[in-house]
Amino acid sequence: MNERLLKLYAYMEQHLLDAVLITLPKHVYYLTGFSSEPHERFLGLLLPKGDEPFLLVPALDAESAQAESTVSRIYTHTDTDNPYEVLKRCLRGTVTRLGVEKGHLTMQRYEALSEMLGAEQYIDVATPLTNMRAIKSDDEIVRLKKAARLVEQVLRDGLKHVKAGVTELDIAAELEYGMKKAGVSPAFATTVLSGEKSALPHGATGNRVIRAGDMLLFDMGVAADGYLSDMTRTFAVGDVGARMKEIYETVLEANARGIAAVRPGAMLAEVDLAARQCITNGGYGAYFTHRVGHGLGIEVHEYPSVHGENRDLLREGMVITIEPGIYLPDIGGVRIEDDVLVTSTGAETLTTFPKQLAVIG
Repeated sequence: MNERLLKLYAYMEQHLLDAVLITLPKHVYYLTGFSSEPHERFLGLLLPKGDEPFLLVPALDAESAQAESTVSRIYTHTDTDNPYEVLKRCLRGTVTRLGVEKGHLTMQRYEALSEMLGAEQYIDVATPLTNMRAIKSDDEIVRLKKAARLVEQVLRDGLKHVKAGVTELDIAAELEYGMKKAGVSPAFATTVLSGEKSALPHGATGNRVIRAGDMLLFDMGVAADGYLSDMTRTFAVGDVGARMKEIYETVLEANARGIAAVRPGAMLAEVDLAARQCITNGGYGAYFTHRVGHGLGIEVHEYPSVHGENRDLLREGMVITIEPGIYLPDIGGVRIEDDVLVTSTGAETLTTFPKQLAVIG
């Protein structure tokens, strides 16, 4: 049994749980190595007290589960089975206190579990999973570094297709095609925003045509071996004027100060403040409208949240993003985002794509 499962069993014993049921596919992968997207079908990893864990998977995933999972007990259900009845048959013994992921368990599944298993109490097991995932192992760091290298390669190749007259969607399609050619998939929907749309922190890539004088913002990442990258770079298409150049330099300095504040024992609020104060001092504080970053790993947004009210401490092995931005409505915006590993002495920036303002197109 792997170390992660042993930690979860220890948590079960400490909190007097009869079993833990894991249904979030990312957590099934994290705990067993089996990666699947079951869609509407039931996927579950059950850890029974005093017994070996087992997987219950859709029958069409049986061969993949047997090949990939470190858990040897694997049961299946067909599309005509009631998976909760199958789960009950596979479970030896009764369950009074059941550990679940409350943030993922739907009301429909809760009712089905209650009817079939008869558990009296449902206890959230988010805490041990969050704590485990927050500190990356050496193997996880290798995978995160690979994802960072690959997203940089894709962006470098994709920039060759940028010129006045193409659309945001044209460029995004080239980038995602480049990911496929590199053998990876998008970590999330690739974002390409130009001109006034670059001032939308969560803007949608569309049919806007790239024009000279635009700021051009790329927010993109790839999934490699189960782990993700998340990088933002902003470019100038021709001459963008003195004000946007000043804004770019302010964001670049904020990015550097945020990274410099990363070290074991630092409060997350300190990291946010280091970047935010730089932007505030530059006169653009009202135009930096989001937290400075978030955790990164098997999901693009993980614990911790790097914001000005979070007094949790950074620990060696955490991976976070540092992504300050300035967004001027109807004019344009700049964001620069890096993936950063907390080391024993400070920070290692995993994304190394150049950050000095580049003119393209």
